[in-house]
Amino acid sequence: MKNRFRLIQRGLRGGTFYCVDSETGRRESLGTKDSDEAAQIVLAKNQSVRQPALSLQMAKAFLSATDDALAQRTWQQAIDTLVEAKHNSTKARWQRAVKHAAFDRIRQRPIIETHAEHFLAVLKAGTVSTNQHLRQLQNFALDLNWLPRPIIPRRQWPRIRYHDRRAITRSGHEKVVAADPNAERRLFYEVAWHLGASQTDIALLTADNIDWPARVISFQRLKTRQPCIVHFGDSLAAVLEKLPTQGLLFPAFSKLREGHRSTHFKRACKKAGVQGVTLHSYRYAWAERARIAGYPERFPNAMIAANA
Repeated sequence: MKNRFRLIQRGLRGGTFYCVDSETGRRESLGTKDSDEAAQIVLAKNQSVRQPALSLQMAKAFLSATDDALAQRTWQQAIDTLVEAKHNSTKARWQRAVKHAAFDRIRQRPIIETHAEHFLAVLKAGTVSTNQHLRQLQNFALDLNWLPRPIIPRRQWPRIRYHDRRAITRSGHEKVVAADPNAERRLFYEVAWHLGASQTDIALLTADNIDWPARVISFQRLKTRQPCIVHFGDSLAAVLEKLPTQGLLFPAFSKLREGHRSTHFKRACKKAGVQGVTLHSYRYAWAERARIAGYPERFPNAMIAANA
């Protein structure tokens, strides 16, 4: 391996020795006129540069004995493998998240050659979502033994700071319903107010999910596959009577992606002058009403956590 630092002396004899960096061209005084002392300082500098590179090569040699692709495997390959293992809406969220430009800083970098400053650069350029997904990506690589140790220890990760979230109020809900010109979307918001379910679960409801004699709506959570059974009263019954009696309850709205449904809701909120809420705020509103009505605390808490 070629030495990075070399020794020069100013003046023919008795001059001060200098160290020259062959990569940057920078020259630094060694503060000595003794040739032996100067030579040892330069030797130490070259060894300090050579040792990390040598250690990495040795580590690759040992680890390659059990994993031939270890030295070449990049973070993009880890991302592709992780995303492929996801399903439904979770997979779609991952696909959107890893497209962020912040991940460009490590996509083609070999996993085994990644240092903390590389991850920190990604976090600095990213968002809250980047922080969350990068943590999971590191854990995924660790679980598969593609990474010998954490790049950033768990306690050293920058704290995730979420935006404030709040429940939508009754008056805010009524303003949003009045502001949206589309009849199907208005009914969707009404059902969301009464059920407090996730937007996708509501959008996929069909007439078969309604048991009119028992006055029960039953469906399976798309995300958790858990069954949900909700008894409804006259207020929700009046809304359901306006919906189709066969097939999907929201035939047009169900075909939209989550982001598109959220965009429609955001526009209605802006028109109504309602701020600080999303479609997810209907879940918080249901949980708050459940708590006030005397439900055991674990039920409202579970309602919020189920789609957090």
